[in-house]
Amino acid sequence: MGRGILHWLLGVPRDRRAILILALASTVSTAAFAETLSPEADACKASGLIALKQRSPQVKDIEIDLDSAKIINADTKIEDVPIKTVVIGEAYIERAKSAKPQTFVCIIGDKGKVLLTLFSDK
Repeated sequence: MGRGILHWLLGVPRDRRAILILALASTVSTAAFAETLSPEADACKASGLIALKQRSPQVKDIEIDLDSAKIINADTKIEDVPIKTVVIGEAYIERAKSAKPQTFVCIIGDKGKVLLTLFSDK
């Protein structure tokens, strides 16, 4: 903690200091335990969810298994379309019924544009 913050905190009345410390501790612990995906996986999830909801309105959410997700940087093309990243992993598509894991593949082009998100039963 910086010296200026420490001096300021010590000058705050005890009851307010306790509230500030609790608020700070809860913020830090929430941030430390929150699992976030990479921007690429986040983009694939958002794009995939939109496409799935258009075909099946009962789809509620997509959960990407962080342990299985592989983000592969690429510098290639399919015909004249640049491919920058491929994301492969397992995803759970939440519907009204219980979800089973599915394999997903997502292809990202220039400027983070999702070109294809594909879900497949195992």
